[in-house]
Amino acid sequence: MQSPEIYEKLTPIFRDLFDVPELVLTPQLTAEDVDGWDSLNHIRLILSVQRTFGLKFSALETGQLKNVGALVQLIEAKL
Repeated sequence: MQSPEIYEKLTPIFRDLFDVPELVLTPQLTAEDVDGWDSLNHIRLILSVQRTFGLKFSALETGQLKNVGALVQLIEAKL
C-alpha cells in the first residue's frame, strides 16, 4: 500500500518542475508520460525529492526507477 501522504508531497514538486498544474501522479506514471521529463529534469526531480523528504538516494537507486510508484516505494523504504 503506497502512502497517500507521499503522493501529496510529490505532486507539487512534479507540477512545479514540469509546469503542468493539473498533473495527477499515479504509480504507473513514467517519464514518457510527461513532456519535459528528460535526463536533466530527472536529476532536478530527484534533488527536489531528496530535499523535501530529507533523504539521500544512490545513483544506482535512482537509475533503477521506472515509474512514480517505484519512486514512492524507494521513499517509503528510506523513511
